[in-house]
Amino acid sequence: MKLTLLFSNPQYRCLMLSIGFATLLLLFRCGMARSFYYTFLAWNLFLAAVPFLVSQIMVARSERRPLSRPWFAVGFVLWLLFFPNSPYIITDLVHLHDDASHLVWLDLFLVFVFALNGLLLGLLSLMDMYRLIQLRADKRIASLTLFLVCFLGGYGIYVGRFLRFNSWDIIANPLGLFYEIARSLQGPKTWLMTFAFGGFLWILFLLMRSVSEQNTFAANRVRD
Repeated sequence: MKLTLLFSNPQYRCLMLSIGFATLLLLFRCGMARSFYYTFLAWNLFLAAVPFLVSQIMVARSERRPLSRPWFAVGFVLWLLFFPNSPYIITDLVHLHDDASHLVWLDLFLVFVFALNGLLLGLLSLMDMYRLIQLRADKRIASLTLFLVCFLGGYGIYVGRFLRFNSWDIIANPLGLFYEIARSLQGPKTWLMTFAFGGFLWILFLLMRSVSEQNTFAANRVRD
């Protein structure tokens, strides 16, 4: 199976263009409103890009030689810890209710653009990890793994938005994190948010995988 590196795919270069557009839009908003209120979106988008960068590094290493089990496990765990940051930006829509968000339509569009880029980064990293797992196992195991990842990601969004923890708190504040996680599992709101976001991510992943497989099939037919 051929893996795709970041700058070798025109679609990925378009993604970089989209991120650049989001950055310019943020700078325009800062200048127009004379406020740096929404600059947190840039940090959140950086965190959203981390799992994609991790999966791309793993892809690059796999192009040269298969990753050993320990290195694959380390990369997978690191990727999984940061993965919820990608779709998390969707929840930044909550800031539209803040007093500092007075340019309603511009602010709505700004958050939407950043959220879309974060979501795309997450979906692309899911596709990377799906292909990487397929190289080591098979399609069924890869699908099951990504199914579980999507729902873990949904729970990670809940942990970030409602419990207010970050990915690095598993090292910086593990006791507080695990205590709050244990408490949260007893509430119906936790499960609602987990299944809502997890199901949404899984559906989007299936859509992206279907498109990718159709494009591969069409390319093979043209080549034949």
